[in-house]
Amino acid sequence: MPHSRAPKTAVVLLDTRAHTPDHEQATHLKIAQYLAHLLGIDRVESAPVPSADARCYYVPSDTLVDSTRQMALGIHGEEDLFGGAVSHPHMATKAISHPLPADASFPPGWTDAFAQLASDALLRGYTVFSKADARHAAELLLRDGPVRVKPVLACAGRGQQVINDSQALEPLLQAMDDEALGLWGLVLEEDLDAVETFSVGQVRVAGLTLSYHGTQHLTRDHAGTEVYGGSDLVVVRGDYLQLLQLPLDDHLRLAINQAMAYEQAAERYFPGFIASRRNYDIARGNDRQGHLRSGVLEQSWRIGGASPAEVLALTAFAEDPALQRLCASTHEVFGQARLPADATLFYQGHDSELGQLSKYARIRDHDHRE
Repeated sequence: MPHSRAPKTAVVLLDTRAHTPDHEQATHLKIAQYLAHLLGIDRVESAPVPSADARCYYVPSDTLVDSTRQMALGIHGEEDLFGGAVSHPHMATKAISHPLPADASFPPGWTDAFAQLASDALLRGYTVFSKADARHAAELLLRDGPVRVKPVLACAGRGQQVINDSQALEPLLQAMDDEALGLWGLVLEEDLDAVETFSVGQVRVAGLTLSYHGTQHLTRDHAGTEVYGGSDLVVVRGDYLQLLQLPLDDHLRLAINQAMAYEQAAERYFPGFIASRRNYDIARGNDRQGHLRSGVLEQSWRIGGASPAEVLALTAFAEDPALQRLCASTHEVFGQARLPADATLFYQGHDSELGQLSKYARIRDHDHRE
């Protein structure tokens, strides 16, 4: 990984959201502290945002979509941030994971070429940017079974609905703002049974490249809703090809290759795309005809749920040049939690929105074999 022209002077949390929950603010700060240590930087700041002259390393809350602001901050490449940047809003979301239905409207910067190149890595579905196109897409997909409607800005599985007929789509559409839909998009996708979700990712920080595959697990929040509960990762020193050298089950090998195909399509067709943190969710399950399906659900070119494990792994690899592989995990526990002795706590408290919550990460199973 190329290094920036001059040493960085500070790690800066760059919150681009109108509102960030308490638990995420605390977690992002702890991650930034780990990144500062890796980069040999003493200062971690959250505000004010400095100018490009300050030579800062940024930790954005989301994928950056404003290239003018990036340039003003001195963000030119992956060595300048933990996360990623794209040239148009829809490129930062799961909207890119499907093509448009025929004759659909689309925003500036949209290209069908991405979905064409990545087609073998995608589930069956459509992305739409208008309510009329959503109705058309639903009609096409419902012929083969239930359809999952996925708001592209939601995370942790929140906000998704499964519909069995076109009438069930209408109340969902009525609640949507036309302008926001036209900017960000909406995903309609085949609904799978017995779904497993795998993670494939890569982080590039301070001259280190680590790649991993993992499995997500779900938990229930205080409302009883199933949400993201953490990830178990197998992390190797090196790129995806190094990851493929591991003894892998066929479905994991397929997931890694699908993530690679998805990423290669982004690098080819999204001008201005940079990312030092790359994470892909791959779903495997049965369609309503009983066929086994696998495809990338979405990308995360930003700090994410697995990032506490990522920064612990980066630290372990940086401190031990002989280390080749390790297992890392993240855990999100609602209610009272008993932490394991080897847990590194990233957040514990009463979040104003989610209630009592603990977030921690663990490292285990170090492997020094070449």
